[in-house]
Amino acid sequence: MKENTNYIWITTSFEGFHSYPDAPDEVAFLKNKHRHMFHFRIYIEVFHDDREIEFFMFKGDVENMINFISIDNKSCEMISDELHYAIKAKYPKRDITIEVSEDLENGSHKNYGKDA
Repeated sequence: MKENTNYIWITTSFEGFHSYPDAPDEVAFLKNKHRHMFHFRIYIEVFHDDREIEFFMFKGDVENMINFISIDNKSCEMISDELHYAIKAKYPKRDITIEVSEDLENGSHKNYGKDA
């Protein structure tokens, strides 16, 4: 019988501007710098169920990490990868899932295993 894997999750958001220089002609307007509210939902594995990682502290850590991410020409997937790298440095050997969306309309969902 498989054991449960436990996670906590947090959400946060920030205003940012980026562009997609290689956008297809049908959405050429994306080549110009444009604004989004980037929304995040981050799940992180925990090893016991008594606030091993405290929600407010984890959210503060993630928000500090986001402040150092340059989004320039990055997709949601690229932003997710960069954030994962920072989270993994502080919280190693854990499954992490990161969702990044633009304006809560479209986005990415990436699962990172313990060794990713």
